[in-house]
Amino acid sequence: MDPFRLCLALGPLAVYLAVLGIVNLGRRPLITSGARDTAALAIALCGLIIVGPIELFMPQAAVMQFGMYVWVMLVAFYFLLATLWVLTQRPRLVVYNVSLDEIRPILAEAVGRLDPDARWAGNSVLMPKQHVEFRIESFALMRNVTLTASGEVQHYQGWRNLESALAAGLRELEVRPNPQGAGMLLLGLLMVATVLWRVASEAQQVAEAFRDMLRL
Repeated sequence: MDPFRLCLALGPLAVYLAVLGIVNLGRRPLITSGARDTAALAIALCGLIIVGPIELFMPQAAVMQFGMYVWVMLVAFYFLLATLWVLTQRPRLVVYNVSLDEIRPILAEAVGRLDPDARWAGNSVLMPKQHVEFRIESFALMRNVTLTASGEVQHYQGWRNLESALAAGLRELEVRPNPQGAGMLLLGLLMVATVLWRVASEAQQVAEAFRDMLRL
């Protein structure tokens, strides 16, 4: 693979892994919505998608008609598909760097404060006043917990209220760093170093490969 395509493929993914590593090595959990989590993943994979499927299945008829501008349309099409993916997902909250045992009492307090009529059944929760129903899923290896909508009728504002209440409770929680974060951070930094080294040592080749890619 030429240096430009290598940098394009690894750059966004390297930053994503490094940020995840830093989050998991912290002393505080991080909560985010499923939409933001999916959008971040789509951005991390965009380089791999561009040098992989997009370039492999480049429509030649469009190339002949639009030239280099076909890249703009194809990249825009990818992000439109990613946006559609985000918008059609069930509501979800993701909490990084926390175990199920650590988050359960904080979650119970937040749920009880928002909806006294809330009902629990194992790892499933129904909040009728907020129109929110979800199940709790834990990824023990990475110490992540996900709250995923499980009912058909979900209220967006109810999920926003739950996110705010849970975020407020998590601010007081201090956790031990996740050892897996060191591996992600190291891998991300190695990829960043590889990208910077290739750009610095083969700047001419990178520029030429970029021009060739645009010329198609």
